[in-house]
Amino acid sequence: MTRAPTRPAETDVADGRRRRGQDNRARIVAAMMEIVHAGDVAPSAEQVAARADVGLRTVFRHFQDMDSLYREIAAVVGAEVRTVFARPLTGETWQARLVERISRLALAYEKMAPYKRAADAFKHRSKFLGTDYAKLVQELREVLERDLPREFARDRVEALDLLLSFEAWARLRNEQGLTPRRAQAVVEAAVRTLIA
Repeated sequence: MTRAPTRPAETDVADGRRRRGQDNRARIVAAMMEIVHAGDVAPSAEQVAARADVGLRTVFRHFQDMDSLYREIAAVVGAEVRTVFARPLTGETWQARLVERISRLALAYEKMAPYKRAADAFKHRSKFLGTDYAKLVQELREVLERDLPREFARDRVEALDLLLSFEAWARLRNEQGLTPRRAQAVVEAAVRTLIA
């Protein structure tokens, strides 16, 4: 039995539904990111729906649960952070490239900070969030080791890994109250001392 060709009106309706669905999904993700960026580390589905101007059922039509929404946000933020790291460094020596990398880390860490706080608040209920961050930490470690000379002392590699970590950045910014520029200067000074 041969199917009748799809009529243009049916195709237009299907395309319109698909576009609306994609638009709603994007609005839900953007709403969640806006709420988290504003400081609410554990927004409810109701808050997200209201911010996205969609119904609660629409949120759960696109996202099975809040964990899957956090997963989508982690993918968006992860892609942005990886884009920052992907740009080639221009320093002529490994030391210059390492110091240049600090400004990239500062930019990436500032971008991901509110989402990392939300992930930390939510990760006890999520199978996904802890493993995603662990992957990023491993990627950054591999880049660091690749950029250092082979003869670089193991203890100094560990110290550099600590200095260049998100946790060190977060402490400088939050507990010590430094501005991004000041925090970057502190990390640069510590790294320069270590690699001198």
